[in-house]
Amino acid sequence: MPGVELDLRGLEPGVAPAKDDVAPATEAESVVVRGPVPALAGLLSSLLRRGRTAEVPVAWEPAEDTASAGLARALGIGSGRPRQLGLVRDDHGGVLLHSGRIEPWSEDPRRGLSRRLGLQAHHDAMKIADGFVTRIDVRPEWEAVDTIGVSVMTIPLRPVRRTKGRAVQVASDPARVIRDGVPFPRSVTRWTWYTDDRVRWRLLP
Repeated sequence: MPGVELDLRGLEPGVAPAKDDVAPATEAESVVVRGPVPALAGLLSSLLRRGRTAEVPVAWEPAEDTASAGLARALGIGSGRPRQLGLVRDDHGGVLLHSGRIEPWSEDPRRGLSRRLGLQAHHDAMKIADGFVTRIDVRPEWEAVDTIGVSVMTIPLRPVRRTKGRAVQVASDPARVIRDGVPFPRSVTRWTWYTDDRVRWRLLP
């Protein structure tokens, strides 16, 4: 199949594209995707499931929201320089491009802001949390190779602990996970984000 263009600019905040929205790209020779960060993440997740991330060059036309603008800067969108990039994956079949969060579970997400979460977390071989925290924030480090930055907030307005490494593993009380602004549909008690040096994707900026 020749090149495919996906216009996903109509995605609502906090919503990932449906599988049917990105399905045409899985057989394409190249893809142009327009939309916010979850649109690009959904496309790459689909290509990853088909084992085609290294084969299909992807051009992204970001939306105008803050997260898209930040990721576009980090990826060098508009520089005209093609890049081969690593990919941060999770153990539930998704990818992470801009930011992830682990926070206390609540049926009402607004209530989670005032709660704390019991957990133990490791970043590579380093224990970075063991007890109650407010949240853990995770970001791919695009200026480095196969690196994840992690911030642990134990109490609001207190200094956070920051580390860098290749994988973060969490075992916790029931938690909410947010991937690039999209909440995971159910609570979890274990979660891993990791860089996979066997997987690369091709960006046409």
